[in-house]
Amino acid sequence: MDFATIGSLILICPLIGFLINVFIGSKLPEKLSAGIATLAVFGSFIFSVIAFIKIHEGVGIPADVDLFTWMAAGRIDISIGFLFDQLSGIMLLIITGIGTLIHIYSIGYMEGEVRYQRFFTYLNLFIFSMLILVLGKNIPMMFIGWEGVGLCSYLLIGFYFEKDFAADASKKAFIVNRIGDFCFILGMFLLFWSLAKKGVFTLDFVELNANAHILRDTSIWGDYGLTTVICLLFFGGATAKSAQIPLYVWLPDAMAGPTPVSALIHAATMVTAGIYFIARNNVLFSISPDAQTIIATIAALTAFFAATIGLVQNDIKKVLAYSTVSQLGYMFIGVGIGAFSSGVFHLMTHAFFKALLFLGAGSVIHIVHHSLHHSHEDDKDAQDIRNMGGLGKKLPKFGTYGTFLVAWLAICGIPPFSGFFSKDEILAKAWAWGDGFNLVWLLGFLGAILTAFYMTRLVYLTFFGETRMSKKAYDSIHESPATMTFPLMVLGLFAFGIGLVGIPHAFGGHNWFGETWLAPVFSPETIHLKGFYLDLTTDYILIAASIGAALFGIFLAKSWYTNVDPADPDKKLKSVISTPVYNLLSNKYYIDELYNAVVVRPIHFVSKEVLAVADMQILDGWIVNGTGKAFVYLGAGVKHLQTGYVPHYALSLVVGAIFVVGYFIF
Repeated sequence: MDFATIGSLILICPLIGFLINVFIGSKLPEKLSAGIATLAVFGSFIFSVIAFIKIHEGVGIPADVDLFTWMAAGRIDISIGFLFDQLSGIMLLIITGIGTLIHIYSIGYMEGEVRYQRFFTYLNLFIFSMLILVLGKNIPMMFIGWEGVGLCSYLLIGFYFEKDFAADASKKAFIVNRIGDFCFILGMFLLFWSLAKKGVFTLDFVELNANAHILRDTSIWGDYGLTTVICLLFFGGATAKSAQIPLYVWLPDAMAGPTPVSALIHAATMVTAGIYFIARNNVLFSISPDAQTIIATIAALTAFFAATIGLVQNDIKKVLAYSTVSQLGYMFIGVGIGAFSSGVFHLMTHAFFKALLFLGAGSVIHIVHHSLHHSHEDDKDAQDIRNMGGLGKKLPKFGTYGTFLVAWLAICGIPPFSGFFSKDEILAKAWAWGDGFNLVWLLGFLGAILTAFYMTRLVYLTFFGETRMSKKAYDSIHESPATMTFPLMVLGLFAFGIGLVGIPHAFGGHNWFGETWLAPVFSPETIHLKGFYLDLTTDYILIAASIGAALFGIFLAKSWYTNVDPADPDKKLKSVISTPVYNLLSNKYYIDELYNAVVVRPIHFVSKEVLAVADMQILDGWIVNGTGKAFVYLGAGVKHLQTGYVPHYALSLVVGAIFVVGYFIF
């Protein structure tokens, strides 16, 4: 089976599932509809495994497959086709593997929900769009998938569209991402124009990487100036998709959608798109040191900034949402400093432990919601960790409770759990990149402490200590169904062990993932990366510091949240950071309010008071309606020429002929 066939089958599977549910899904039993959608993604996973094996057999040679010409104009010829290499192979497994588990989980989680079949229809379309993004052999084809995941996020975040907060959240996500898309398009046009000036007419990734070096000396604004602008425009698109400052604001509100959607967006699809795009165009970004420095700095600020907000969130999904924004910052640090394989490594480990955290949180919400409903306490928020506590005593060790602890230790960075290996690698390379102590490393290090603290706070307020639920609600707690716990167990195995593919040399291992598997994609000889060299002593010190940061955050949170005041679990935190600071963090630095005041309200004012008036009075009133009235009056004036008498018409013809003849004679 060749790559063209495999790529087509990878895409066709979720597309067929989508089409079946679009046209006849509402007529099918709910479980059958869900089963078709799940099997469709699982089929795509099987073909992704086949592709991964063939890529491995190809010994680093990318398979650049053309299917047919999409656009041909002048010197440019844009094709629809696939690019199979080590990077796309890993992404395919993440998308389809985790996507399959999320589909299985959704079968139980969404049971009894309205529009059940429609939910799985959207999930299949989401997977299909992300696969186009990853498999696309050129930027325009990738952009189709880029826009597709944006559409699907809008549909799924606003799945409960009858609720105002969900409708508002979906519109917010859609509009913010359009800002990023505008930057992306400008970057694409400018890149093509820059290359075309040197006689290179292409937007294919393989050809771009082979010819990007000519941008080193084509700048019309000084050394690398034009290349820097192109990279920053592309990064502008990535900041929206992958939720970095200043366009991160949509992602926390995306929690309005069903929890499986949160897991899919945060782990396997949309938010990874920006990281993937920069990694795919690694040669281009590597020749602009200024762009790399800006990306790394914004990423480090985002990692720290989002972590501070996560400290005080009480909605279990909001804590994880700000955690995602922060963890994406670490990935951007990796690709920003030129350690592309490290950024992708953290993307992979994060995909597993963040999917597990969100699905685990969904299981907790499911459990608490049913318990509160059973005790007739539906007025209490089932997502508020202040209403929980002690759940670990009531749940099996190898279900929701145990797997959540695995994900907790992974994101905190405790070895040998997966998050340690990828986060430590990024921090170590950030230290080497800055030749020692530097702002990017410091913010990443402080972010690691905060991550361990707020995740331990979440775990202790949810699973440990005395319950803050009523006795009746607490006694009715029981584990989620097997369709929900099975995916948690599978994800738990990967969240624990997937990091072992990147064991650092200081541990006597070999970083197979970055130094072997991804080496052909991110070869230092090809893209002239700065070497990230650390002596063994420094490496050990940084590893110890990374582990120490995680342990410090864990034990500090444990000491503050083991025995809490049921009326105010955050009393100790407030006393340490002060109530005003606590309130500032609780209100997310008032960034949404600032955006509303500076951007949203002025646009509303201009739209309603200026543009609407101009549209109705000038365009419609004066131009459109005025033109119509003018012709009505003109018609009324000349209608008397239509007398109905043939002699009058003959006279008009003669007079007209005299004027024409006279014009040509005189």
